[in-house]
Amino acid sequence: MSVSYKDLGLANTEEMFRRAFAGRYAVPAYNFNNMEQLQAIVTACVETRSPVILQVSSGARKYADQTLLRYMAEGAVCMAREMEKAKGAATPIPICLHLDHGDTFELAKSCIDNGFSSVMIDGSHLPYEENVALTRRVVDFARPLGVSVEGELGVLAGIEDEVQAAQSTYTRPDEVVDFVRRTTVDSLAISIGTSHGAYKFKPEQCTRDARGVLVPPPLRFDILAEIEKKLPGFPIVLHGASSVIQEAVAEINRYGGKMKDAVGVPEEQLRQAARSAVCKINIDTDGRMVMTATIRKVFTESPGEFDPRKYLGPARKALVEMYKRKNRDVLGSAGRYGEELTA
Repeated sequence: MSVSYKDLGLANTEEMFRRAFAGRYAVPAYNFNNMEQLQAIVTACVETRSPVILQVSSGARKYADQTLLRYMAEGAVCMAREMEKAKGAATPIPICLHLDHGDTFELAKSCIDNGFSSVMIDGSHLPYEENVALTRRVVDFARPLGVSVEGELGVLAGIEDEVQAAQSTYTRPDEVVDFVRRTTVDSLAISIGTSHGAYKFKPEQCTRDARGVLVPPPLRFDILAEIEKKLPGFPIVLHGASSVIQEAVAEINRYGGKMKDAVGVPEEQLRQAARSAVCKINIDTDGRMVMTATIRKVFTESPGEFDPRKYLGPARKALVEMYKRKNRDVLGSAGRYGEELTA
């Protein structure tokens, strides 16, 4: 039996993106795999009064179980509303549940039938005409139900969950108008130099600063600017946009990890993108790394610890602070639905 996202209290991305474009900020799209990550995302976004897109990959959906995931999303909305009521917030933040990198019509349909309010159909690995056909098929199913659809042109390199590509292919601005016109998607993910995973750039692509840390090349803002000209007012999405926080990298390595030369997209470049037509920025790896760094620290300092609450709790707290900072300083989404709340 199918369920509508509206019955779960979720929102699609239409109004979110309209406000983001007008306000020159990006809506955070945070991936989650477990309860602690979800709690942290909701807490951070309620407290900073930021809209939020809860992202689930195909792999995360399998990990969590699709039925349980539906109730987790409904619970996330209830949690947000209870927090807002307790703190006297006048305006509820919108919460979207989004499929990240869906690769088949069947997967997108299953997610929609189970309460997702937005889906991405990623046909970027297909020949252009096949990408158009697959994307349009998903749109035709989703649109009557009010579910938003994100398409993709261009290929991001790297590995994240079940998504992997050896090389990136920049989005071709001369294709975007035709693709959007024929598919009627609600937003478009593009490739301008971001990539998936914790190793977004090879050392030979970078320089090194005085500390020996890799400094990646700039994003292709010229491609973004050309796409903006061709699609004025249309919502653009950036995937693979974790900054791979160097403090988290250092902490992981300090407590037994091995993440040499892990590097991501500089946050100042993400802020620049958020002031343009980019209305949604995907962040997954940063959440994984902050959580992993905190858990490694607890295990090293307290090797006898076996209560999950004693290491997942601190990890959740660290995630809350990271997401709040991203909303305020990187995406510009904080304070968009009333004043930030204090504890």
